Amino acid sequence: MDVICEEVPGNQGDIGLITLNRQQALNALNLEMFQAIHLSLKKWESMKTIKAIVIRASEGRAFSAGGDIRYIYERKLKNDSHLDDFFSFEYAVNQYIFHYPKPYIALLNGITMGGGAGISIHGSHRIATEHVTFAMPETTIGFYPDIGASYFLSRLPHQIGLYLGLTGSSITYSDCYALHLVDAVIDPASQEELLQTLIVTPLPDYTAVTNAIHPWRITVSGSTLLNFKEDIEKCFSKNSVEEIIQTLRSLNNDWSHQIIKTLETKSPTSLKVAFQEINNAKKLNFDDCMKMENKIMQQMIRGHDFFEGVRALIIDKDKNPKWRPKTLEDVTQKEIQSYFMPFLLPNLS
Repeated sequence: MDVICEEVPGNQGDIGLITLNRQQALNALNLEMFQAIHLSLKKWESMKTIKAIVIRASEGRAFSAGGDIRYIYERKLKNDSHLDDFFSFEYAVNQYIFHYPKPYIALLNGITMGGGAGISIHGSHRIATEHVTFAMPETTIGFYPDIGASYFLSRLPHQIGLYLGLTGSSITYSDCYALHLVDAVIDPASQEELLQTLIVTPLPDYTAVTNAIHPWRITVSGSTLLNFKEDIEKCFSKNSVEEIIQTLRSLNNDWSHQIIKTLETKSPTSLKVAFQEINNAKKLNFDDCMKMENKIMQQMIRGHDFFEGVRALIIDKDKNPKWRPKTLEDVTQKEIQSYFMPFLLPNLS
């Protein structure tokens, strides 16, 4: 089974345990996995015997590398007219987790990207190991940061959320902790012991969960990403992607040169959509962020760049996507506005 949902007997309440079990695909989330997770969460919400939810991955390299994009590509080749069903259901699960009325504890070990963030970051407790690698790499495949990422990226300090959303850069467990994307870090070898602690400990409220996790925490010091916070804030607090790149050029150092090279590989349309999306999200609540993202998705999957990006990076693996339009200058503001109707674009000046 790609996902195992079970009820584990505990002390003064049981644990609803979700185990992602598709490591051969880095736990890429397909529609059946989302449906199974949603069905179990719905059932456990009304069960008084379930005190908390724990989601984890079976042993391997990934918590989850994201949604099963290959599956979406194959449906596109078959001219499936309901491509948005997958994303709409995924987003509904993300939203359900954000509002879930019981403790929802994510044990993150290994690659955590895209859709993997959507079923973990929105929970009440996010616990990482030192093996975590986190990213929202959607602009690389001609998409945009989705799964509610506009909400949490827009709330990161020093414009780091915009930086992560545009570049798709990976960050470490210490960066995640410094940015409060995770609440605690534990030793990878302690995952099973922490789970057993949660099972045998009464968990009458969220504070009790936090207290149960506390003894397993390890000290985290430093963040490589935050060493660049001043440069990130200087460059990514501009009014357009073009201005960001101009400012990066003016820095003229190894870091800025590498960021420019990275941005030049991305879909120009995706960069401009992501820029507007994350800036919009600063003024939106979570549910309105999800509405915005759903609107963007419906247009993205009917365009060119998403499926061209998937082809180039995942299917053919030639790493040579042919973006349309090819340059940032060719992407008009009118086109970008069409992704956000009926959302009004704020004045960023």
